Amino acid sequence: MKLILAVVQAKDADALLRGLSARGFQATRIDSTGGFLREQNVTVLAGIDESHAAEVLRVIRQTCHSRTRFVNPLMPIVEPVEFYVADPVEIEVGGATVFVLDVERYERIA
Repeated sequence: MKLILAVVQAKDADALLRGLSARGFQATRIDSTGGFLREQNVTVLAGIDESHAAEVLRVIRQTCHSRTRFVNPLMPIVEPVEFYVADPVEIEVGGATVFVLDVERYERIA
């Protein structure tokens, strides 16, 4: 048994959960915030049989995409005579950070 833990952008979470559900996989969604831009993320947890790991990873790749964004760098702390406004910086955001963990023990309590 495997536990797949995927941290994705909130924009991709609904499509990911629909894709997993359409293929018969159950998953738990945990909303979170963090990372470089302090944007809303979603952590998706899915406990699966080891033989289905490749299929779940394929769904993640199909539904979680990177994007290009322009952000304004934070203003540095400067002396009053120094004033510099930086140009927006193009960065890539999105995609998914995925951890595949071995599950030593699994119990479902009803």
